[in-house]
Amino acid sequence: MKNLFERTSSNWVRYSEYEWRTAEDGTLYLTPAKTAQPNIYDPLAEYQRIVLDAIDIGRMGMGHKPDAEIQKAIQQFAVKYGLLGLMTALPTTPAFMDYEAVYLPKNHFLKEETMSTEEYLVLFFPFDKPDIVKRGVESMWNIENDRIMMALAMTMSDKPMAVNMSFQREYAERYEWMKQQFTDWAFTYVTSMLYYEDYDRMSPESRLLMQQGMAAFGGIAPTYHIALLDKPTIIWDFHSLLLGVQMMFSFMLTDSEKPIRLCRHCTKAFVASRPSAVFCSPQCKNKYNVYKSRGKNKGPNGGETEND
Repeated sequence: MKNLFERTSSNWVRYSEYEWRTAEDGTLYLTPAKTAQPNIYDPLAEYQRIVLDAIDIGRMGMGHKPDAEIQKAIQQFAVKYGLLGLMTALPTTPAFMDYEAVYLPKNHFLKEETMSTEEYLVLFFPFDKPDIVKRGVESMWNIENDRIMMALAMTMSDKPMAVNMSFQREYAERYEWMKQQFTDWAFTYVTSMLYYEDYDRMSPESRLLMQQGMAAFGGIAPTYHIALLDKPTIIWDFHSLLLGVQMMFSFMLTDSEKPIRLCRHCTKAFVASRPSAVFCSPQCKNKYNVYKSRGKNKGPNGGETEND
């Protein structure tokens, strides 16, 4: 894994603050706050932490935690890493602004196979509509009234227009969609973990069902190019953070030397330093052993024995 990302780079945008807002139809969205400032960073430099945080949030969804807790966790994730970029992750191409319609492969969020570009944009700009004039396959986007957004667009001008639009302050993503995506990632990890842990106890039918579930995990592959920086570097062109997480997660999930584990004490996801590791830290190991020892010293009626 280290060698895989050692000479790689990418970029994504995160804002200093995000807020939950409810649209007129009652749909809850996460969007950058009005006064939030954008920052460009390299997700690949933090790939382990991003994937582990995503799994932990998804397990909250699997465990049916209160929405308020999940919303707080997703909001913190966005501050650290940005929104998922669902607008450009779902279509067959992130350059959909170059077409009259948006074409959508099968996904968990939209049943339509195709939508007009204008209809599709409304799903991600529910509060402030972008100043866009579209004539057939031609699109004109005006952001002259906001210098910061204009500077950001110029900095990321090598990306498709739709990707650049998803970095703007007006862009928003639905809570239910984000929650579902995090839950899907966690489900994929748990399925993989249980498959190997319970393999000998499972029926052939159960194994086949889990294999089919894992086969459904995938995504549109990112593109890349080579840049001659201080040394030859692979530049991954992620057109959504979702796609980046998907790829990083896939590599981590198949890493047998440093696998993803759930801590036996705190239950949070961590990258094991060796295949047999079951605790995320020495502190968790000590706490687990203390609680285990106390449990052994309990008397038959719940009281302490003389050894304690």
